[in-house]
Amino acid sequence: MVQPFLGVIGGSGIYDIDGLEDRRWVKVDTPFGAPSDEILTGTLNGQKLAFLPRHGRGHRIPPSELNFRANICALKMLGVTEVISMSAVGSLRADLPPGSFVVVDQFIDRTFARVKSFFGTGLVAHVSCAEPVCARLGDAIERAAAELSLPCKRGGTYLVMEGPQFSTKAESELYRSWGCDVVGMTNMPEAKLAREAELCYATVAMVTDFDCWHPDHDSVTVEQVVKVLLANADNARALIRAVAPKLAAERGDCPKGCGTALQHALITPPEARDPAVAEKLKPIIGRLA
Repeated sequence: MVQPFLGVIGGSGIYDIDGLEDRRWVKVDTPFGAPSDEILTGTLNGQKLAFLPRHGRGHRIPPSELNFRANICALKMLGVTEVISMSAVGSLRADLPPGSFVVVDQFIDRTFARVKSFFGTGLVAHVSCAEPVCARLGDAIERAAAELSLPCKRGGTYLVMEGPQFSTKAESELYRSWGCDVVGMTNMPEAKLAREAELCYATVAMVTDFDCWHPDHDSVTVEQVVKVLLANADNARALIRAVAPKLAAERGDCPKGCGTALQHALITPPEARDPAVAEKLKPIIGRLA
């Protein structure tokens, strides 16, 4: 049986959760360098929890400079089994206004300046990302959102762009023509790395504004955006508090196969692996090493 350990990746407004007991900031050194910040650990409603400020406390690190590998590896090294990613996004749909939450089930990755895998020369692996998030975890989030009466849509496609600049109007219209629901800068390669690390992973995309396709986009003020950000942070904290007890009970292996994603993915046989690379990857492939 698995004792769930919930990891949350999100902004600085989210980790100040009422009811989090035994709080402790923990420094984790990984083979892939330092994560964005120390990790806040504690217990919430009987559930072990670890919170990682994605951009560091004070929002010091832009999206394209995040050490995604270190962030996921650090959570794995702490013993985290499930990861909920809380991400601010722009809406590409008129029926997803600011303040809406989307439990994403698909991504389109348009990033190009990021290291996207733990694996490489010396030890090659190819994991399936056809279903890039854990539906079991998504179910728990959906139930919690319904109990709180949060404006939450289950299912949607998140277009991940490089940034740090926002989209041009032509890009925004292109993403809409592809059927995307929201656009943001942070969930790739995060989701793919979580799959490589055999972690259950789900994204809650929190809409802060309509992207620039919307005719009213230019009239949005900073004051309005900040108001939505604060409301989203309040709702995100409430959502985490509601989800935690739903995950606290021991469970068997994830029925969606998240915990065995590497079972048939390691292509390089043991005798052909670079020993130094294999050693570096031990936190990720430990059970198969």
